[in-house]
Amino acid sequence: MKLNVTGLSMLGFAGRAAANTSNGYNLPMGVTDLSHEIYDLHMMVFWICVAIAVVVFGAMIYSLLRFRRSQGAVADTAMVHSTKVEIVWTVIPVIILVIMAVPAAETILKIEDTRGSELSVRVTGYQWKWQYQYMNAADGISYFSTLSEDSNFARQLRSGIDPKSVPNYLLSVDKPFVVPSGTKVRLLLTSQDVIHAWWVPDFGTKRDAIPGFINELWFNVPLGKEGTYRGQCAALCGRDHGYMPIVVEVVSPDNFKKWVEEQKADLKQAAAADAAPVKTAQLLK
Repeated sequence: MKLNVTGLSMLGFAGRAAANTSNGYNLPMGVTDLSHEIYDLHMMVFWICVAIAVVVFGAMIYSLLRFRRSQGAVADTAMVHSTKVEIVWTVIPVIILVIMAVPAAETILKIEDTRGSELSVRVTGYQWKWQYQYMNAADGISYFSTLSEDSNFARQLRSGIDPKSVPNYLLSVDKPFVVPSGTKVRLLLTSQDVIHAWWVPDFGTKRDAIPGFINELWFNVPLGKEGTYRGQCAALCGRDHGYMPIVVEVVSPDNFKKWVEEQKADLKQAAAADAAPVKTAQLLK
């Protein structure tokens, strides 16, 4: 229901940032320190599995060739018991599991630690769009992020539009989610209808958005790594599930402050425009 690190290894995902793409055969390294730590953990477990496979299959192949019947080997029909051997093949796996469990537990604790967040945003999933409601210094800014029109037109049956001609087909939105770099961003995830999942592979975490519940995740894109990062809803949330992309625009802290000021100015202007007809009606009375 919460974190799903396994989901990060879905290798066929096409929405990664251009600067952090995978070769298609392995987990992408990502852009955040947390995603790098997850990648290192993944590679450690991978090489441990490779070593185990080499030892086990090497012993099997050696035994099949060295003790085959054509060489005069005779199978032992008696039950052979060795306490020492049983202790060894019990202790070694336990040691291997501990070696993997300790760094995995440390990483999970880091993933769950949202303390020290500098920006909090409430993210609500809808069929099929996302709503971003900013808190802290950007309090009051709220908008929906929906599949862009060019992708929406191209996806229609018999539209006559070649999807390959549409930039970032099904991975672009009308309004991206804007966050500052070098800032620990905490997301408060929920849903208005069905279960969704907010997932940007380059950030290293994925979390479900569940109606009636608040789940948390955090990410921190380092300074100098500004850019556009793409993801998708990773839960089967309905027939148009594939048309619910996530686009995160990471900007510098100074540019984020300017963006916040612009958004607040637009909100004031819109509020003034809405209030004008009311005042006019009151004067006419």
